[in-house]
Amino acid sequence: MAAGEYELALSSFQLAAAEQGLTPEVVTSLGSVNLALGRLNQAEALLRRATTDDPESPDAWNNLGVVLIERDKTAEAAQVFRRAFALDNGESVAIRDNLRLALAKMENSRYDAEIEQEYKLVRRGSSDFLIRPTQ
Repeated sequence: MAAGEYELALSSFQLAAAEQGLTPEVVTSLGSVNLALGRLNQAEALLRRATTDDPESPDAWNNLGVVLIERDKTAEAAQVFRRAFALDNGESVAIRDNLRLALAKMENSRYDAEIEQEYKLVRRGSSDFLIRPTQ
């Protein structure tokens, strides 16, 4: 994933699933690569499973929040980011920034074409995503 070879990463994670089983780490990785590929439905299902299987994983919760933001489920995303932030003890700047963005988006939830802002996903590390406004 670090090289931007998401299809290759997907194949590698599928191979890991075949060899190791669907461990929470493998499921989180599969969800993260599907997020990177823009396959939001698949990413959401996998990341929900990952958070059920390992409810203490801040990366899985963060990436689920990113999917929810992308799918315009802002209120749920804010709750998910809060959980990720708490699990991470507030140490991750990416999770903190994602939480701030979700809360700001909730406060400004009215639609106004002039102030509508576009966002983009920025990958940080191998499976960590950050939401950034485009400017």
